[in-house]
Amino acid sequence: MELEIWWLLLCPLFFGMGWLAARIDMRTVLKHAMSIPSGFFKSLDALVENKTDVAAEALNEVTRQQPGALELQLTLGKLYRRRGENDKAIRLHQSLLESPDLVSDSRNQISFQLGLDFQNAGLVDRAEQIFNGLLESNMGKPSRQLLLGIYQQDRDWQKAIETARTLSHDQQTYQFEVAQFFCELAQAALFKSDLIQARQYITEALQANKKCARASIILGDIEQKSNHYDEAIEAWQSIEKQNPEFLSMVAERLYDVYDEQGKAIAGLDLLIGYCKTFPQLELVDLLYQKTLLLRGENAAIEVVRESAYRHPTLNNVYRLIEARITGLSPEGRQDAEVTRAVIAKTAQKTMMYRCKRCSFKSQVFFWHCPACNEWESFTPNRVEI
Repeated sequence: MELEIWWLLLCPLFFGMGWLAARIDMRTVLKHAMSIPSGFFKSLDALVENKTDVAAEALNEVTRQQPGALELQLTLGKLYRRRGENDKAIRLHQSLLESPDLVSDSRNQISFQLGLDFQNAGLVDRAEQIFNGLLESNMGKPSRQLLLGIYQQDRDWQKAIETARTLSHDQQTYQFEVAQFFCELAQAALFKSDLIQARQYITEALQANKKCARASIILGDIEQKSNHYDEAIEAWQSIEKQNPEFLSMVAERLYDVYDEQGKAIAGLDLLIGYCKTFPQLELVDLLYQKTLLLRGENAAIEVVRESAYRHPTLNNVYRLIEARITGLSPEGRQDAEVTRAVIAKTAQKTMMYRCKRCSFKSQVFFWHCPACNEWESFTPNRVEI
């Protein structure tokens, strides 16, 4: 009974203490809110409206009023960089680094932003120097990631491989990229006819990523140059298991190797089989020419007709009209010529290679997408856009 009385007496006390604490907290919040410069809210409002010039001016005024606010200074530097005012961003970050009171973590953070300023301004060498100086700091990982991009841009593939392997972890191994870097080295060695070195690079590429279709393409080229025709065929045919879309890039090479061995018919049959199994392959022109050469006009027309019906693209229909045009009457031939010309013009504008990641479109095939920097993401067979 006495315990219940004590609780009744203490409840008002606890209630009063809670009310007092809430009042104190609210006063603290209001005090802090009133201490924030109005320019800060002005800059936020300008950013919402995408008025970066007004935002930068307002935020610059705030940093003058509160010179010790490092985060605001860094934000202002990012805003300058976004606006392309790299000289202002560089001066700001360099002035911050002159402060003798900076702790090491803050100094590294500012140096990292300065490196971004130099990179954005096109001064890649100075950016690389700064990022290399941060590798053992708290900014080491983002610095390596940016260095990886710089090395790819400079085509310094050995450094890119070393950096990618250092960055590798369970969530991202970078093996896909490493394989592409070795392919770049192999392609350069093959261009110099250094087949031994090229083969070594390709071996390492396939060890990094056994599904790298590009590595198999280059390996086939190496074997062909070495007159190892069976090995070349084996390398190129392995693409069927890696990524069959890339078979279109080695189709003519496959036929040529078969032809050099006196097996042109077998090579043609292989390509016809690929076309039936993978209708998206852009092979109709090659098939028409080789079938016309080996089996005559009627067989060539039949191959084109089957391809056009199986995969009715502008290019296939164009080739079908071209194959059929000789059997038409003069008036029919004239009509077909007009139709063919329109299809050719349309195909030239709409048939493009496309990045599967970012949908960047180009008339030229890239192994490395210039828009999103993804490797082996371009469709090796053109698509209608």
